[in-house]
Amino acid sequence: MFELRDYQNETIQNIQKSLVKGNRSIMVQQPPRTGKTVIMAEIARRATAKGRRVLFIVHRAEIVQQVKATFEQQAVNMNLCKVGMVQTITRRLDQLKYPDLILIDEAHHVLAKSYLNVINHFPKAIKLMFTATPYRLSGKGFTEVADALIPGKQVKWLIEHKRLSPVDYYAPKFINLDTLKTAKGEYTNRSIDDAMKPKIYGDAVKNYQKLANGTNAIAYCHNVQAAKNLSNEFNRTGIKAVEVDGSTDKLERNKIIKQFKNGEISVLTNVELFTEGLDLPGVDTVIQLRPTQSLSLFLQFSMRSMNYRPDKRAIIIDHVGNIEKFGLPTQDRDWSLKGKSHNKKKIASITVCQVCFGAFYNKNNICPYCNSIIETETKDKPELEVVDSELKKITERKKKRVTRIQKIMKNNLYKEVAGKTIAELYSMKQLKAFAELHGYKKGWSYIQAKKKGLIKK
Repeated sequence: MFELRDYQNETIQNIQKSLVKGNRSIMVQQPPRTGKTVIMAEIARRATAKGRRVLFIVHRAEIVQQVKATFEQQAVNMNLCKVGMVQTITRRLDQLKYPDLILIDEAHHVLAKSYLNVINHFPKAIKLMFTATPYRLSGKGFTEVADALIPGKQVKWLIEHKRLSPVDYYAPKFINLDTLKTAKGEYTNRSIDDAMKPKIYGDAVKNYQKLANGTNAIAYCHNVQAAKNLSNEFNRTGIKAVEVDGSTDKLERNKIIKQFKNGEISVLTNVELFTEGLDLPGVDTVIQLRPTQSLSLFLQFSMRSMNYRPDKRAIIIDHVGNIEKFGLPTQDRDWSLKGKSHNKKKIASITVCQVCFGAFYNKNNICPYCNSIIETETKDKPELEVVDSELKKITERKKKRVTRIQKIMKNNLYKEVAGKTIAELYSMKQLKAFAELHGYKKGWSYIQAKKKGLIKK
């Protein structure tokens, strides 16, 4: 079995090889849930053991104590290691002793002004920047801050080698992503409020009961009130749930996390508290109720449930269509420092089983979750009954015959568009069938047809 120590040593060896080549600013990609902090602690331990000074930068206050605890456990000499939040360090640059090594956590934020201030203040220091997703929402690359990129193992490899748990991904839908509006590249809370139907909370609870009942789950909502509403709905059905957010007292939050780990609480609802860095053990199921444009957030949401345990299968319930934008979290990804235009990989079309809502890449027209046969369009048109008859005036009965034929044709259209993305639709008929299949409002297909140039202005 591939142990964490092997993975840790392999990553450190790759960093050492890159340093020997002359690289001084290295970005290291590590998938979520693969012990990134432990790897950085081992690097810091080796550096401080040689008398080198280390500066470790995080972007959230909650993570500082967590990192310090891990570093102390790994025997890092904390007299030579400064751990701090980037905003605090930026204000005290002149007071810091010059570091030999700078470690940056969640380094996809590194192009922010606060990080650049630190990097530029210590130009001679070696910089190791760790992130699960070397990708920014703006599409801007990292070539101005990094000489080299060291990619980690792909998620599929980590599952095969028992470092991550395999996952069952479900995608029941009730949100129209095309009604959402963006600001600074991310969906606005108001547009999410408008897009979410009132039955959202009931559906989320029912789907949890159907697909993941009894498992420890964390639900990601788009605002605090939505998280509280969902928690209340779970409790009304007898499922113990608690809402946690940034305003929750730290001691109370630690108590809640302990209860969650011990199984006294089944569901935690939150906004973005349990995403980057903050540890939350014992999650089996993730409920996504917040659509996002950020690949980083999507992978943090999704893989929160994938910590390895023998015989465990993680469960992800995506109520907001994030899978259509990013594909499965297990998809292989080609990372690059060069930015969006160089890092864009076509997302394979996802099939959602209409029986169990399992989401998967279709290989043999059989759902891997419930073994239902996935019906696909056949090239053979339905045979029509041929009878000898003289022409007669169309009767009500004849009209019903026409309606039945139309229904067959419409069902074939549904099968044609099922599992496709909007980008893969190329006719007005397909757009109308897609809209009906997904319950979109009247006029949606017309708007999409105009965007695609199918209807001339």
